[in-house]
Amino acid sequence: MKLFITGIGTDVGKTIASAIITEALEADYWKPIQAGDLDNSDSDKVERYISNPKTQLFPNSYALKTPASPHLAAELDGISIDIKNIKEPKTKNHLVIEGAGGVFVPLNDRGTVIDLIQPDHKVVVVSRHYLGSINHTLLTIEALKNRNSTIAGIVFNGDENKPTEEIILQKTGLQMIGRIDDEPYFDKNVILDYADRFRENLLNL
Repeated sequence: MKLFITGIGTDVGKTIASAIITEALEADYWKPIQAGDLDNSDSDKVERYISNPKTQLFPNSYALKTPASPHLAAELDGISIDIKNIKEPKTKNHLVIEGAGGVFVPLNDRGTVIDLIQPDHKVVVVSRHYLGSINHTLLTIEALKNRNSTIAGIVFNGDENKPTEEIILQKTGLQMIGRIDDEPYFDKNVILDYADRFRENLLNL
C-alpha cells in the first residue's frame, strides 16, 4: 500500500501524521521535496519519532535550502524542479509519501504537489482545526476528486471539534482514520500510542 499524505495547508500536522502512519504500518517513508530546515528536516523528525526496526527512510529527490514554496526555494538555489526527476523509491514494504504544503503548492511554472500523486496512491488528507478549515478541507478534497485520486480518509489534527468533523465527513462521505489531539509534546512513546490507535483503520484501507 502506498499512502500519500497531504494537508489542507502548511503546518497542519502532515509530518506528525506521517510518523504515526509510518509507525502503525512499519512502513517505509519518503518525502520527495524538502524546502528549508535541512538540519532538522521532516525526514529527520520522522526518524526520531519511530520505534520499529523495519522502516527505511528514502532520501529527498530535492532538498532545498529556503523554507518557502518549492518553486521559489528551487529558484533561490539556482535550479528548477523537474517532476520527471522525482522517482518513487522501489520497496516491497508499505510506503508513506509526505507531500509539501497543500495540493496546489507550486513546484515549478506548471506543476503542483497534486501532480506527484499517482494512480496507485491512496491519499490521506490531514485537516487541522481552525476558523476556515472546513472550507480548506472541502476544497482540497474536491480538487483530489477532480483528479480522480483515491482518497483513503481524513486525519483530524487538534482536540475534538464535533461540528467541524461531522460536517466534513458528511459532505465528503469519507472516513476518519484518526484524530491527533493537541499534545504538549511528541516523542516515540506518544507516536507509538497513536500508531496503536490508528492501525486497524489503516490496515482496512
